[in-house]
Parts: sequence; structure tokens; C-alpha cells
Amino acid sequence: MKAVIQTEFGDPCVLKYEDVEVPKIGKHEVLIKVAYTSVNYADIKKRIGNKGKGAFPLTLGLDAAGTIEEAPKNSIFSKGDRVIAFPKGGSYAEFVVANEQLVYKIPDTLPLDKAATMPTVSILSYILLHEIGQVKKTDTIVIHSAAGGVGSMLLQLAKLAGVQKIIGTVGNLNKENYVKRLGADVVCTYETFAEEVLSQTANLGANVIFDSVAGEVTSRSLDCLALYGTLVQFGNSSGKTGSFKTSDVHSSCRNVKGFSLGTTRKHDPARLAPIAEIVLDLFDSNKITLPVVNVFDLSDVVQAHRLIESRNYEGKVLIKI
Repeated sequence: MKAVIQTEFGDPCVLKYEDVEVPKIGKHEVLIKVAYTSVNYADIKKRIGNKGKGAFPLTLGLDAAGTIEEAPKNSIFSKGDRVIAFPKGGSYAEFVVANEQLVYKIPDTLPLDKAATMPTVSILSYILLHEIGQVKKTDTIVIHSAAGGVGSMLLQLAKLAGVQKIIGTVGNLNKENYVKRLGADVVCTYETFAEEVLSQTANLGANVIFDSVAGEVTSRSLDCLALYGTLVQFGNSSGKTGSFKTSDVHSSCRNVKGFSLGTTRKHDPARLAPIAEIVLDLFDSNKITLPVVNVFDLSDVVQAHRLIESRNYEGKVLIKI
């Protein structure tokens, strides 16, 4: 089969389109013929080595949409079932293996390319909004990196939930119209958001702030977080760690919560299945959607990574296998 292999950290040119052996399934695993996979910013970080050491050769990719090719006896899956999945060993490949607990059947009416936009960003966003942030309708919330994959999904889910005021931040205001179309009431830059949040809330601050950027954005977020507010930290796309002091939280009764979808896939996969069912239904009923900015062939993965790194896009980037 064809797959994209990486044997060293570096720029997109380290990604090589090669022939490899089709993987074999083990106990409680299925083989999936991949139709589409998505490109997530975590792929960029892993490619360049920001997420720690890599066991080479490796294949990138967090999620996949496709059909079951092989399943063990007594499996709930059968050959031909249409599914989304979180494969083990990466998804930039024609065939992938996944644990049955991380595979979810999709409705017959949901196209595979549309399904491929959602696994990582929609399941993560639903958990962030409803379980970690515990957002209420009366809240004012801030969504950092609002034009990104998770940001785009958080905006729609918050709007669907009837959240009172949604403030989105972007690196460049040329993305303002896109972010507002998805549900933001106010859009501002990382440089101005703290002042804007205080202005919009009569100096009370935001009730929940979703931070995937970290670095200085974390500190500025605490400057505009309300009493009893929650800072939800789930990434550091800036490449820098955010920091806070204990005095930032105890006297103001504020809290900082962290969440990782990768950690949850590894340690508590059963938690994800009911969420997957909810968001699949939302996609199938067109209550939420993620626009696809571009679809690249697997052999053109280098171009896909260059587009993601440019940040000059709005929506989701897919790879067609």
C-alpha cells in the first residue's frame, strides 16, 4: 500500500510518499480502508519534533474516514461498514489499524469527506464546551484561534447551545467575517482581546476562556477572566508554555482546567463513544459543519502541510487517499 513515511524531524520535505506493507490487525482491532484523513496542527508539531521524541519511521495523522476492510470474529463491525476512527500508527496511509473502541459507525446519509472533517475537532470541542468548560447560556466566552479547526467547531457548538456572548480571537482580522459567520459576536486579535473582553463585559471579564495557544495569550487571558471563571487550556500552538501564579486563582475563585484528546484516547477511550454519536448526528442533520478549504492527494501531503503552516486558510484541510 501507499503511505507517507517520516524518518527524521524537519520541514514538510521530510514527508515521503512510499510503498509499505499493509498492517495486520490484532485482538479487538479492525483494518480500515481510508478514504480521507484530515490535517491537524498536532501533525505539524509532531513532524517538526515539538511533541517529544519520535520512534522512526513514523506516519502522521490523527483520524480517518473510510470503510472496514477486515474485522475479527464477533466484532460489532463488518467489512464495508462506513466509519470514522482514531487509528494507531497514523492515518496518512491507504490502510490503517484501529482499536474497536476508537472506531465509530457513521450514518449512511453522511458523505465520507464531510465525516472526515470532524473526528478530532468535533469530539474535542464538544467535550471542551460541555464537560470541561461547563458553559452556560448566560456566559460570556472567549475562543482563541477561532478560525482554526477546533475554534470553528467551538463557535458553532456554542452558538447551537445558545451562549449569550461569544468572543473569538484571530491572528489576522481578515478572518473576521468567517469567524462571525460561524457564530462569533465579537472578533479581535491576540493583542487587543483582553481590553475588548473587559469592555464588552463592563469590566467583569469572561466566564470561560478556551486557550489552545498558550504563551503570552495565557497570561492575557487571566487578565480578563471573571471571578469564578474557568480557563480551559488544551494546547500550545504558539510553541511556548503559558504560566500563572497560585495567586491568580485562589482569591478570585477562578480555576484552570486542562484537557487532552490524545491522553483520553489512550487512557479512557470509552469516554469518547457517546460524544462521537452526538456530533455525528449533528453533522448528519447539518446543524454543524466544517467548510473544507482544500483537498490534497496523499502524494501531495507536503503542500497540505505548507498550507497549514501558513495559517492562510479558513476551515479544514483534507487528504484524499
